[in-house]
Amino acid sequence: MPVEVGIVGLPKSGKTTLFNALTRAGARLYEAKAHVGMASIPDERLAQVAAVEGSAKVTPAQIRVQDVPGKDAALLGTLRQVHALLAVVDGFSPGADPHRDVETLRLELLVADRDHVARRLERVRTQAKSGDPALRRQVAELEALLAHVEAGGEICSYPGPVPPELEPLTTKPLVVVVNGPQGIDLALEAELLELEPEEAAELREGPSALEEVARRLVQALRLISFFTANEQEAKAWTLRQGQTAVEAAGQVHSDMARGFIRCEVITWSDLVRCGSRAEAARRGLVRLEGRDYVVRDGDVLHIRFAV
Repeated sequence: MPVEVGIVGLPKSGKTTLFNALTRAGARLYEAKAHVGMASIPDERLAQVAAVEGSAKVTPAQIRVQDVPGKDAALLGTLRQVHALLAVVDGFSPGADPHRDVETLRLELLVADRDHVARRLERVRTQAKSGDPALRRQVAELEALLAHVEAGGEICSYPGPVPPELEPLTTKPLVVVVNGPQGIDLALEAELLELEPEEAAELREGPSALEEVARRLVQALRLISFFTANEQEAKAWTLRQGQTAVEAAGQVHSDMARGFIRCEVITWSDLVRCGSRAEAARRGLVRLEGRDYVVRDGDVLHIRFAV
C-alpha cells in the first residue's frame, strides 16, 4: 500500500489547489466531496538507474493524497488512517496570519480527537454493562484520556495507554504549506504543470516548489526509496527507515514477500558508475542479502522468490 497523506486547511486557504498541483487530478474547487489522487515523488536517481538498465518505462514512487471538504470533526475523522497531514494556510490575503491559522488548525484537530474519544467512550461504556473486566478497564482508560484532552492536552503527550484503533489526528506528522509570497504560490505551480517541463522550468526560475513539499513529507515520514529495474520498467518504491528486504518485497507484490528467498542488492551509484549490473557483479559490488536485511536509501533490489 502506498504512503497516504491528507490535506487540511481553513476555507479558501488553497487546499484543493495544492491537491491539483500535487496530483494533476484537475479536481474542481469547492466541491462537497473528497478528492483522492496520486502524487509522484521526484527522484533524479531513478532516471540514471533506468538508463543503465535500458528500461522502457520509468515510474517514480507515489504518495496517495486525500483532500476532504470542510474542517468539522466528522470530515477530519476520515483522515484517521493517513500517515501524515499537509496543512495549507493562507499567506496571500490582506491581513493573512499563517501562524495564527496553523494554531487554529491544531485546535480543530484536537477537537476532532476529543469528539472521537468521547464517542468511543460512550460505546465502550454500553458494552461494559455486560460486566466484562477488560471492557471496564478500557472505560477507565478512555475516561482518563478524555479528561487529559479536555484539559487542553494532546493525545501524543498523554502518559497512559492509548488504544491503537483510535488513530489520533494530533499524533500524525504535520507539514505546513504557506500558500503565498511567504511560502509557495500554489496557483502558479498548478498553472506551470500545464506547460512542458522545459518551459515551466524557465518561468519558474528554479526548482519546483512542489518538490520541496514532497521532500518535507519524505523527511517527516522517515521514508527511504529503493529501486527495481529491468528492460521493461525502472520503478521507485518507498519504505520506512529500518524496514527490511522482505517488507520491500511486499511493497512490490505480496507473492514476493510470501515466497522470498533472497535479494541481490547494489547501491544505485555503484550501478551507474559501473555502467551495467554485470560489471558491478564483476567488481564485487552486488551483494546477496536475506529477508532481515535493512534496506538503505538508494538500494537497487533484484528479489528472488518462489511461490
